[in-house]
Amino acid sequence: MANGQTTMTIKKLIFAALLSGFALSVAAADQTAAPAASTTAAAAPAPAPEKPGLGTQYTDKGADTCLMCHVEGGDFPVFAIFKTPMGNPAVKGSPFAPGNLQCEACHGPGAKHAGTGDKNFINTFEADSFLTPQQRNKFCLACHQGGARMAWQGSVHQRNNLACTDCHKIHAEHDPVLTKATQPDVCYKCHKQQRMDFSKPSAHPVRFGEMTCTDCHSPHGSDNDFLLKKPTVNQLCYTCHAEKRGPFLWEHAPVAENCTLCHSPHGTVRPTLLKKSPPLLCQQCHSVNNDHANLAYTGAQLPGGSAGVSRYLLAGSCLNCHSQIHGSNSPAGDKLMR
Repeated sequence: MANGQTTMTIKKLIFAALLSGFALSVAAADQTAAPAASTTAAAAPAPAPEKPGLGTQYTDKGADTCLMCHVEGGDFPVFAIFKTPMGNPAVKGSPFAPGNLQCEACHGPGAKHAGTGDKNFINTFEADSFLTPQQRNKFCLACHQGGARMAWQGSVHQRNNLACTDCHKIHAEHDPVLTKATQPDVCYKCHKQQRMDFSKPSAHPVRFGEMTCTDCHSPHGSDNDFLLKKPTVNQLCYTCHAEKRGPFLWEHAPVAENCTLCHSPHGTVRPTLLKKSPPLLCQQCHSVNNDHANLAYTGAQLPGGSAGVSRYLLAGSCLNCHSQIHGSNSPAGDKLMR
């Protein structure tokens, strides 16, 4: 009986030892697996950021969703658009007209942008947008295609990758490029030479707010040189300077050909927008015949000079005699003197 009890005790001890060894091996395995799992998790690459691109889902509430973030005083206020035709529901074709997509008609589907706040999921119309100028312009041209914009495709501004929003301010109550007093400053951002010319003593009154660039030019494109609104320079000039149109009994050839042969339309330092001062301007053409028109106007012809006094030099200008320089209807006006 004692031997049987001893045998049972030995078996229990062996079984207990086996259980302890198994428990220790499991614990060791867990400790070994934990760092391995941690290492595996740390080594897993972070998900790549989603590429910029227009979303495909529209918001459920349209502009109401947008206006929750785009509030007055915020970084991107938009309420001024409701003071323009673009934001007026009563204007036919407006993005806010009944049945249209409101903000998303121009900016594209906005559900992803609204959910993430990431501007790379909508058309921001900004220069740093992931969309090219041509792609951004498609949203505008979907409505603004006809009329003065018929010649946009292939125009010099389109070929130079100009975006509509480089000139236009969509959400502004008064678009600067459509306001007479501020339009030139928009054009001057690129056309710096013209800014300088209009500041010269003799210039068209653009800097005084009496004229704008679009009085002469069609910025959205034209079939004419220099984006002119008329087929020729003279036809354009005659819209204001009708008295120079003629017809005259005695015409002055360069006047009938092109006003810019003598005048610089944006401005000069000489009177009446002249490219050169008379008589130098006149002598560009009148220098063949051996008469007073081709005399050299030098200091030698001043009083005391070696050539004697020249009444033509002292008179100072061909126009003192040839006053009807743009043409004459006088029977005796062949010299444009009356």
